[in-house]
Amino acid sequence: MSLLLGTALGMGLLLVWWSFWPRRMDRPDRAGRRAGRLRRLLAEAGHQRVGVSGAVTAILACAVVGFLLVMLLTAAVPVALCFALFASSVPVVVLRWQAARRRAALREIWPDVVDHLRSAVRAGMSLPEALIQLGSSGPAPLREPFVEFSRDYRAGQNMQTSLRRLKERLADPVGDRIIVALTITREVGGSDLGRLLGTLAEFLRENARTRSELEARQSWTVNAAKLAVSAPWVVVLLLSTQPEAAEAYRGMTGLMVLAAGLVVSLVCYRLMLRIGALPEEERVLL
Repeated sequence: MSLLLGTALGMGLLLVWWSFWPRRMDRPDRAGRRAGRLRRLLAEAGHQRVGVSGAVTAILACAVVGFLLVMLLTAAVPVALCFALFASSVPVVVLRWQAARRRAALREIWPDVVDHLRSAVRAGMSLPEALIQLGSSGPAPLREPFVEFSRDYRAGQNMQTSLRRLKERLADPVGDRIIVALTITREVGGSDLGRLLGTLAEFLRENARTRSELEARQSWTVNAAKLAVSAPWVVVLLLSTQPEAAEAYRGMTGLMVLAAGLVVSLVCYRLMLRIGALPEEERVLL
């Protein structure tokens, strides 16, 4: 407890000292880019109503809880710091997993959405009416964004602004392509909207089929990378529950060993993921 109180006092004094120095002009830009990436990740995971502050709070809370739990088990500060770093990444990992899961689910739904639009356009509806209809007759996971689009359009906003806000709510690479295609078609005009939607639906089905097969083959590489990284640290945690091993990690030599192991683990994990990674679907005109 005295160690924790001393650490908290030192951090408080550091923050007080830091507050007397003016911020550099480039720091808000870096902070803004980080906040933008985190906000984008929240949107892609389906948590548009969660703010960046909530995500940062969850990251800090996981780090503190992880540090305290490992400190209670091992009483070794270096080991606790390493696992606090691992715990802080848990919210980000969960968000990325949710975003990938949502993207895979939507990838199977988008062809049906395009078919709905194509049928509505062929039935004589205008493009705004066809999009509004998706709020009631479209696939269930995508009804809410289109209901919001209906509210925006009926509130008097123009089509371009409504489509842009719809793209932000969808937060999906395939949705970006569809919205951009509809925007271009509406701006340049033409009578080939039905043919465009039919071709797009066929392309989306073929792309979803191919990518599902590739992701199934890639999964063993990702699982192997996670196992290879986590196994040594599980051994370290188990060894640190013994007083003799915990005492060895408290010294400078133990700290250097843990730091070197942490760097090697992170580098190897990123390298294995990079080797086995599939090309990511990039967002259009963010």
